[in-house]
Amino acid sequence: MERPVNYYVSAAIQYAEQVLSGEIIACKWTKAACRRQLDDLKFSGADKDYPYEFDIDEAEYVCKFIELLPHVKGKWVGEKIKLEPWQMFIITTVFGWYSKQDNSRRFRTVYIEVPRKNAKSTLTSGVSLYMLTGDNEPGAEIYSAATTRDQARIVFETARLMAKSDAGFRKRFGVAVLEHSIYETINSGKYIPLSAEGSTLDGLNIHFASIDELHAHKTRAVFDVLETATGSREQPLIWGITTAGFDRSGICYEQRNYVASLLNATLLKNGGLGYKVKGQVAEDNTYFGIIYTIDDEDDWTKPECWVKANPNYGISVSEVDIEKLARKAQKVSSAKNNFLTKRLNVWVNASEAWMDMVKWESCANPDIKLSDFAGEKCWIGMDLAEKKDFAALVLAFWREGKLHVFPRLYLNDDRIESGGNDQYEGWRESGHIIGNEGDITDFDQIKDDLIAYSKQFDLQEVPFDPAFSPYFATKLVNDHSIPMVEMRQTSLTFTAAIIELENLVLEKTLVFDGNPVLTWMMSNAVISTSKFSNLKSISKERDTNKIDGVIALLLALARAMTSEREEKPGIMIL
Repeated sequence: MERPVNYYVSAAIQYAEQVLSGEIIACKWTKAACRRQLDDLKFSGADKDYPYEFDIDEAEYVCKFIELLPHVKGKWVGEKIKLEPWQMFIITTVFGWYSKQDNSRRFRTVYIEVPRKNAKSTLTSGVSLYMLTGDNEPGAEIYSAATTRDQARIVFETARLMAKSDAGFRKRFGVAVLEHSIYETINSGKYIPLSAEGSTLDGLNIHFASIDELHAHKTRAVFDVLETATGSREQPLIWGITTAGFDRSGICYEQRNYVASLLNATLLKNGGLGYKVKGQVAEDNTYFGIIYTIDDEDDWTKPECWVKANPNYGISVSEVDIEKLARKAQKVSSAKNNFLTKRLNVWVNASEAWMDMVKWESCANPDIKLSDFAGEKCWIGMDLAEKKDFAALVLAFWREGKLHVFPRLYLNDDRIESGGNDQYEGWRESGHIIGNEGDITDFDQIKDDLIAYSKQFDLQEVPFDPAFSPYFATKLVNDHSIPMVEMRQTSLTFTAAIIELENLVLEKTLVFDGNPVLTWMMSNAVISTSKFSNLKSISKERDTNKIDGVIALLLALARAMTSEREEKPGIMIL
């Protein structure tokens, strides 16, 4: 069916306007992405010095191209693709903007976070075939990238079947479809699935690369190779599309945080759009991002919020199916996090994690400063480690019925740079991790900090586990009169503090400084309850999931819940 003139751009703009008016229910990140586009369109029309212009014809062409391709899976197999308004919004935004200076494409990186069953593979396959054949790039190299061969073939196989089933497409663009590659003969282009399991990722000259399910990447190796292999192209594009995941320490969550900072900039310029702006703010005119999820205050069990995270709700996302999964998630604890991540795009870490991370993150306030608590009563939980784990101090203050928390997290540079966590170095640069040279964490730095804190605050107690630091604690008591309290990491020690921390977070009477490392550690924490005594214990699923800051927080909270302390400094044994 012939579309009206400028149909796709008009539908995309209408979608953005309906999201912002509330006619289409959406979360704050989706609203911010829509507001960003509408603001850019306004600026480009009003300011002759605005560096980009919006080419309606180019935006329309990509949508027309994709709608000529066939569905190859599911109930619509054989029918032509019909783009939904949210997909038109993404495509027209990404492909409509060009630089006035050199007429090259504005956006070079795309990040789309959307739950399962929202036609991610279909959209990405259509874009991949366009970049191979319709973008007029000589010798275009197109890749579907992943960490495994099977994952890399998911998008590629959809594109291969599209091309194979459409003789008109193959003839028009001189396309040859092979089992493991697609070739375009007019401009000598090629499309190949690419995985880290291959012999090498070097020597690429990328025009377009899609990364499906970026959350599954355990390291940043594939992403970094792709990003650096675009240097000789005039307008390359890296296209990441993913659901939320369980690993907040990986490359996907890093990119997600970057997108959030870009969207925060738009929120800030527009008075928050009804939301409190939390987190970092950044500007990057070459990066497009959109996130479909629920808002922090949403009750995930309510059907009215499911549509926020699922733009294809009622189309490719079955209402009956998602309702069934939601009921199971409410009854089976092991199913809850899977439902949250895969169907509502909420990030957690452990597959059966303890903390409600949406509510935890709502307790973050980066504006609070440790110096503002000078002279106030302070409890400092201490969890020490020398090499592989973090050493942690967590300072806790009661003020006006709320517990204010400041983590200090220490790790040696060798572990930071080779510990298998791609965000350690960035966290060190931002001051969220305190590093030191060598392969052993500097306990002298921790000692000096504790001494300084004892002078700055009314230090009540420093609870610690004697299994790891008896000599260190004794020296602090004898030489510096630091009030140390022995607390072994047992379920008897932690149960009351775990329950209290849950309540503080749910009631929003906990405030922490927004340290992302503590948030990552909190998402790693798994709580188990004894069947016989109802005592709770804390653990992690794997060694790379650190929880040292959480342990220090629980130690501090356990003692802050009581105001008792001995008159004389010394090591109190509990």
